[in-house]
Amino acid sequence: MTTPTTEQDVLALAQRARAASLGLALATRAQKDAALLAMAEALLAAQEQVLAANAEDVARAEAAGTPEGIVDRLRLTPARLEGMAQGLRDVAALPDPVGEVVRGSTLANGLELRQVRVPFGVVGMIYEARPNVTADAAGICLKSGNAVLLRGSSSAAASNAAIVEVLRGAAEDAGLEADVVQLVPADSHDTVKALMRARGAVDVLIPRGGAGLIRAVVEESTVPVIETGVGNCHVYVDAAADLDKALAIVVNAKTHRPSVCNAAESLLVHADVAEAFLPRVVEALQRESVTIHGDAAFTAYGGVVPATEEDWDTEYLCLDLAARVVPSLDEALAHVRRHSSQHSEAIVTEDQAAARRWVAAVDAAAVLVNASTRFTDGGEFGFGAEIGISTQKLHARGPMGLPEMTSTKYVVTGDGHVR
Repeated sequence: MTTPTTEQDVLALAQRARAASLGLALATRAQKDAALLAMAEALLAAQEQVLAANAEDVARAEAAGTPEGIVDRLRLTPARLEGMAQGLRDVAALPDPVGEVVRGSTLANGLELRQVRVPFGVVGMIYEARPNVTADAAGICLKSGNAVLLRGSSSAAASNAAIVEVLRGAAEDAGLEADVVQLVPADSHDTVKALMRARGAVDVLIPRGGAGLIRAVVEESTVPVIETGVGNCHVYVDAAADLDKALAIVVNAKTHRPSVCNAAESLLVHADVAEAFLPRVVEALQRESVTIHGDAAFTAYGGVVPATEEDWDTEYLCLDLAARVVPSLDEALAHVRRHSSQHSEAIVTEDQAAARRWVAAVDAAAVLVNASTRFTDGGEFGFGAEIGISTQKLHARGPMGLPEMTSTKYVVTGDGHVR
């Protein structure tokens, strides 16, 4: 149970965010874009202090024996810091969703009806490890007119504190209230519980992290939640696949950055191409230090370990991959239905009928044909920095950019109309 003091502290942050959100909702695009560009430059100017804070977090994680995949998510480098700054610039370059007319008409009685995009108001983010989310979430929320309460994990406490300090200062220098971006202390799990119970003070919560975190927020929160999901992503190599394309896609999907949610975790290969493809893909993956957890067809090759039932449901977030041979497209679809986390599912095939069947039958936020699962990303989709990838079916699904961070309201304009 949270203490009254913790609840009061979190509610006080939410009240400050609410006050700041009222001014932010009225800010022009020029004002918001100026703040975003100032944030980007301030991050780079403060590179030394941000990286020093991050080094503290990384050292603490390594000393605690944290798995390398999680440490990689935590680690910042000059290149990753530049990527965070570029994400803010990209968001500044995008159209402002606030005020966009979703639909409009003039009714038979002469009333003018418009449905327009408006900010949520106050957004709470609960997330693990990745300090780049701090800048991404702040930028997207600011551009969409929302104040944000950022509750990162204790493992990234020093990094997040340094980043938020920089972002708040830049926002204030650009003429906005600093409280449009606030950090919720990560020193106690009670602050998470208080944030989840702040219904009325916080408009929406977005959890971003592992399955346990997301499940806890969805099941325990009284604040409305946009559910982001884990990524047990599959690549299926069809009987009609171009095997050169398939090899490049599998290796990229697994090894490009294995610690993120759009990395492939499972490989399915049609039996008709297994004899030709398996030796090539096993060699290529092992050359990249991937440990393959395979069925009997895969374990015929040296270094492949036998897969367990648990492997088919595992989001490894490291250089491990579950793999099996399937007798048909139907069995590949059945396997995905049983084990998918509904994130991203890819087919490699030159058969248009098979591709259409896959697209129609697979239930996922993103379905890919002859492309790596690594493309399921707000930046790759042209949305700018994303706030998360939603695997739910209400309001938003897939990479969540600016439009997904708004609600709508109806504006009804008359001339003395009465009913």
